[in-house]
Amino acid sequence: MMRIDGFDLAAFVRATLAEDLGEGGDITSRAVIPAAARFRGVMGCRQRAVIAGLGIAEAFFRALDPEVAIERLVEDGAAVAAGADLMRLEGSARAMLTAERSALNTVQHLSGIATMTRAYVEAIARTGATLLDTRKTIPGLRLLEKYAVRMGGGTNHRMRLDDAAMIKDNHIAVAGGIAEAVRAARDAGIARIIVEVDRLDQIAPALAAGATHILCDNMDLATLRAAVAEIAGRVPVEASGGVTLETIRAISETGVDFISVGRLTQSAPAADIGLDFSAL
Repeated sequence: MMRIDGFDLAAFVRATLAEDLGEGGDITSRAVIPAAARFRGVMGCRQRAVIAGLGIAEAFFRALDPEVAIERLVEDGAAVAAGADLMRLEGSARAMLTAERSALNTVQHLSGIATMTRAYVEAIARTGATLLDTRKTIPGLRLLEKYAVRMGGGTNHRMRLDDAAMIKDNHIAVAGGIAEAVRAARDAGIARIIVEVDRLDQIAPALAAGATHILCDNMDLATLRAAVAEIAGRVPVEASGGVTLETIRAISETGVDFISVGRLTQSAPAADIGLDFSAL
């Protein structure tokens, strides 16, 4: 059974199935499919994709049929061609049909994230820049979505608000300035202090006050290069804001250390993955 730190797989499976089953359960399968009927199933991918979430899909099927036979044909993180088989199953027909949607929804969503992430990672290959995700995740699914980013080759940024201070324009406005905001965070005993800047003149006061990471927000390429030159390796430099697959290579070549992309978890399209059954 798969393990993701901090993620309660059993609770997730229970809650997801309860949401789908409602009070009456799968009334269609119960009415139409004999209790003793058995199915053989094949989960397949209909597009090129990077796979994530197969262990969770397996948990859905086992929750409803502990005796189900499952053969996983690829592992999470694998890049597959269109037409690839991912998993074979054999067991109770009713259980398979009932678990099908929850299992597919999860694998489709997570594989979509992993697939988009891999494309972005490949676009910046050999530049020295690292792809980061963000906190733009679906509520309740952050651990799963960030797991999918890792399967695609990306790196997780902050998992939670308590991982690091991230000082943005609203914090700066209330604090009275960048230096004041950074000093307040430092005085609070925060070790990691990320400061978002959108102008070059904000960099010097942020560094002087103790920023440990500079996030350059929505800067054009020339300004990014100037920011990297000014920071000169004293702290990591991150680029963020409006990054697309078409622009990320040029951004990475400015010399930034990190590039964060919210769309990885915010708007990755689901992968086209299906499940075909045959009666035994």
